[in-house]
Amino acid sequence: MSDVGRLLRGWRDARRMSQLDLSGRSGVSTRHLSFVETGRSQPTRGMLMRLAEELDVPLRARNELLLAGGFAPAHPESELDGPPLADVLTALRNVLAGHSPYPAVLVDRHWTMVDANDGVARLTAGCAAELLAPPVNVLRLALHPAGMAPRIGNLAEWRTHILHRLDRQAAATADPVLRELRAELAGYPGGAVPERPDGLVVPLRFDGLNFFSITSVLGTPRDVTLSELAIEAFLPADAATAAALGIGT
Repeated sequence: MSDVGRLLRGWRDARRMSQLDLSGRSGVSTRHLSFVETGRSQPTRGMLMRLAEELDVPLRARNELLLAGGFAPAHPESELDGPPLADVLTALRNVLAGHSPYPAVLVDRHWTMVDANDGVARLTAGCAAELLAPPVNVLRLALHPAGMAPRIGNLAEWRTHILHRLDRQAAATADPVLRELRAELAGYPGGAVPERPDGLVVPLRFDGLNFFSITSVLGTPRDVTLSELAIEAFLPADAATAAALGIGT
């Protein structure tokens, strides 16, 4: 099996698609798909791009798929502090600032904090200095015994939510770093609860305040780095929390 065939088969398996399913979606015959996966046939660049689109392969992995097929990457990968991303990062930081006094963080694909607004200081106060030293991983900060965990009132529920979320993200991206992070976090104390729909959302109960979280991503990124950024923002889940943060008083 060729490198490109192995990668393609891996993504097809991850998406739980048969060759027949992928053939019907992409317009590529099952015979041709089989030949590509076994290395008997070499795919064209256009075919790989079409298959990656139907398999919902992340931009970073699309570049890897193209390289394995002998083609140049289709998507640029810019440095976070480089000029190409300056305007977009300024806009994202404006979103963070506009969300204050509610906490909001900008994170990369591994949940490393890129930036945060002033409201986050309320969540991180009292956390161990080593957890706040860059690069800060916000999930480690949340669940570590020396981090936010002792002050999370529903730690078992929040921990379960984070671990399930990491499971889904690792499956969607096939990123080994996320699998390692998930294993590390699973080793922290805190208990677990079944993932069940007890309410409309999973709340974060922290120091007597109640939040729910929303995740925002760029809708049409063409750059690998931008495609992997997300804003994790918290909103008050009740009037008492809003009042405690100075809203509605």
